[in-house]
Amino acid sequence: MTSFDFDQPIDRTGTSSVKWDRYADPEILPLWVADTDFKSPPAVIEALHRRTDHGVFGYTTPPPELVEEVQSYLERRFAWEVQSDWLVWIPGLVSALSVCCRAYVERGESVLTTTPIYSPFLKCPPAMDRELQTVPLALNHRWEFDWDRFEAAIDPSSRLFLFCSPHNPCGRTWDRAEVERLVEVSERHDLIICSDEIHNDLLLDAAPHVPTALVSPEAARRTVTLMAPSKTYNIAGLACSFAIIPDDSLRRRFQRAAAMIVPHINVLGYAAAQAAYQHGEPWLAAQLDYLRAGRDLIEDAVAGIPGVTMTHVEATYLAWLDCRDLGLEATAAHFENFGLGFQAGREFGLAGFMRWNFGTTHANTREALVRFRRACDAVR
Repeated sequence: MTSFDFDQPIDRTGTSSVKWDRYADPEILPLWVADTDFKSPPAVIEALHRRTDHGVFGYTTPPPELVEEVQSYLERRFAWEVQSDWLVWIPGLVSALSVCCRAYVERGESVLTTTPIYSPFLKCPPAMDRELQTVPLALNHRWEFDWDRFEAAIDPSSRLFLFCSPHNPCGRTWDRAEVERLVEVSERHDLIICSDEIHNDLLLDAAPHVPTALVSPEAARRTVTLMAPSKTYNIAGLACSFAIIPDDSLRRRFQRAAAMIVPHINVLGYAAAQAAYQHGEPWLAAQLDYLRAGRDLIEDAVAGIPGVTMTHVEATYLAWLDCRDLGLEATAAHFENFGLGFQAGREFGLAGFMRWNFGTTHANTREALVRFRRACDAVR
């Protein structure tokens, strides 16, 4: 069996990395934006070498082989038979969120989402001159929908629900009953669902991912599903994603809203995506084992640190820490003083929390835990 070395340190400083070049202080360990510090699968790197050796990088359409690989992946993974014309290729999930706001919501109407949530869910509606409605998730032993509060937040102006599944930053894998109830509520209030499922391959527990569009024929008629190999195989910088839109009317509206605004995908993005779906699964299985071990390091350590709690991370490589009992005014700035670059909860709509990206070497995680304990001890 091929082995993959996720312990290998990769120096990303000075590479124009959004993650690693954020801080002027080189001693700060960046654990914020959601990419990993692992080399992409060897097959992806080899495919990129072959494509660059060709030497011509003109405008490119989605290769038929890539379309077939995506269809095969969806059939293999979810028993989902997706027609090729349901696929709309897009350079990224954030632009797709904005396109959905433009396509399905008129000015004066509103977009609904839950908090905490990945920050573009909060930024895209107002950027598109659409109203934003938010409703908090409930924190019990894990993060859940507060269904009474959720339904009460829907009003006659509500047109679109932005759903994150698996959830960023809470790390939830929504179960089938939860997804079915979401669809039932959306049907009753005639909401279109934009379901961001970009982390669906990053499952750390046995619970399966349930694609929103698959729970019923009605779900398929009102759901735009967003997926990509970017988070799974650490190729986000190559900008290749896709929307799955079974309903003809929704698909045409999406394409009209994207026309002349959303750029085409570059040739290297297509090449990397095809190699990832065709050859990447052994690498992914090894990465998931490594991420589980990293998650367990953090969960075990946080359980012994007073003033901080976290819910179990079921999916993604993102831990969501409740630091409110530390009583800090500027939580992120405090941790930066101890050499830790986290993402502040206020960016996700919930102050007092921190998002910790553990998609890095275990050596970095262990060092981060030493610094984290020191930072927490300093406020007690």
